[in-house]
Amino acid sequence: MIDTGIVILGSGMAGFGAANYLAEQGLSARIYDQRSRPGGLTSSFGSGDGFIFDEGVHISFTKSERVKDLFARSAEDFEVGRVYCNNYWKGHWIKHPAQVNLHGLPKNLIIDCIKDFAAVNSVVEPVANNYAEWLLATYGPTFANTFPMIYTRKYHTTDASNMSTDWLGPRLYRPSLDEVLRGALEHEPLDVFYVDEFRYPSEGGFEGFIKGFYNKARVHNNHEVIQIDPISQTVQFANGAMAAFSTLISSIPLPKLVPLIKGVPDEVLDASRRLACSQVVVVNIGVNRPVETKAQWSYFYDEDIPFARVSYRNKLAPKSCPPDCGAFQAEVYFSDKYRPLTGTPEDWIDPVVDALISCGLIQNRSEIIHQSAIWIPFGNVIFDLERRAAVDIVQGYLDDIGIRYCGRFGQWGYIWTDAAFLSGEQAARRTLEAQGAAAPKLRLAG
Repeated sequence: MIDTGIVILGSGMAGFGAANYLAEQGLSARIYDQRSRPGGLTSSFGSGDGFIFDEGVHISFTKSERVKDLFARSAEDFEVGRVYCNNYWKGHWIKHPAQVNLHGLPKNLIIDCIKDFAAVNSVVEPVANNYAEWLLATYGPTFANTFPMIYTRKYHTTDASNMSTDWLGPRLYRPSLDEVLRGALEHEPLDVFYVDEFRYPSEGGFEGFIKGFYNKARVHNNHEVIQIDPISQTVQFANGAMAAFSTLISSIPLPKLVPLIKGVPDEVLDASRRLACSQVVVVNIGVNRPVETKAQWSYFYDEDIPFARVSYRNKLAPKSCPPDCGAFQAEVYFSDKYRPLTGTPEDWIDPVVDALISCGLIQNRSEIIHQSAIWIPFGNVIFDLERRAAVDIVQGYLDDIGIRYCGRFGQWGYIWTDAAFLSGEQAARRTLEAQGAAAPKLRLAG
């Protein structure tokens, strides 16, 4: 393949999306990553005792047939299933999304939710200056304050009043009054969740969907970037190496990328510091029996439960666990800006186990045959009210100096795994177009 001098920073889904697109055009790129192995946030790892864990919750639910085919060829063997997830609130388990599955909750709560929803239902396009106002105008105060307001503080680490609404898309379903009433009177009558079918590699964890791309570029691990010089078009690494580039494509998180650029203006540096993201302690718990649940993952609304979400490993792929065993991955969220981590990641294992027992997911500690914790410094973008202006400044500067950006934290958006791969393709296509190369248009979906 032809080496065009394109350098990609980051070896996750976005980085390999860019590398794969270039390879399809007969072009070779170099990927550099500070980690000791490729994969980025899609990495999976064995525990040494038969369990396979991911860095957080990952599934593929793309609707793009092309991406499905690419991932299928990478993983070779994968599970396909219908998504079912549920919610836990004060001892009650209800299907997700909660707004159309009130059946089984306390009657007075159901009545108040319905009365509030009926009062706001006539407004087709509610006017809202922030996410809290949107929730109140969309669902009414009872439901909003009981469920999404609390979950927002647990998952995004800040109040809904401090968040914008430009990330919502299909993520929060706005039902009709008929749907709310039906879901209050009947048990799970509707399937309205925006995620329908899921795919997950049968063996080796979610990383199976990216491993097949590792040969699409020359990958250099253990290369931590310490400086990017857009004038001389070079990247310096902590190990003493240097790489020259014709074009740079980066999936490095923007707050980490910007300070590395030589000569970056103070205004841009200040804007990068205003970008907030959550950090995650993922607590892995393996038990000596299968986890008996219909759900692949669950959301938790009680404020005294530390985790916001739990996924069930054997419900994604049975071979993620030893025979006749199961495992949980519980996510506890923090952020430097709003809720700094207290203690160490390992300090959260016992509180998570206590909460799993209180929810009835674990009977007692004697079932546990594995426990560990992972610290993820970049979990999800926080769409606080400072984000949009700060992103515009940073990305405008990167556009001016010719650095392409992609991925969840390169674009600083609400981007799932499949979309991250496609964002890498977009960055590579724009690169070739800028270089005057012929690049076919991509139909982006998923």
